[in-house]
Amino acid sequence: MVIVDTTVWIDYLQGAQNAETDWLDTELNRQRLGLTNIILCEVLQGVRDDVIAKQVETALTKCEVFDMGGVALAREAARNCRSLRSHGHTVRKTIDCLIATFCLRGEHSLLHRDRDFEPFEKFLGLSVVHP
Repeated sequence: MVIVDTTVWIDYLQGAQNAETDWLDTELNRQRLGLTNIILCEVLQGVRDDVIAKQVETALTKCEVFDMGGVALAREAARNCRSLRSHGHTVRKTIDCLIATFCLRGEHSLLHRDRDFEPFEKFLGLSVVHP
């Protein structure tokens, strides 16, 4: 399963063209794609109109949406943040740490456009789609 990060969904929904949105456009009906409840929240909070937000939600929930909650994930994400800090990389956003840890735990690949995930790939083995 490939989890598609907020950064890619926003670009895709805004019609931006880059390697990640091109990959998403090609693979949307070919592969099993997913997102997390946190990613869904991030995308929807950026939509200013309720009608459009409902359309975006309908489109996104055609993919599998995973609930990321739980104490175990929180502990593991914090442990991963500490591990990366020990390698000299401070994770700027807690949400990115949670998403990366979710992907690591579930052995999901991640499609993203966010440099904060790079240390997770380099030091912790996060599987990343590189279109």
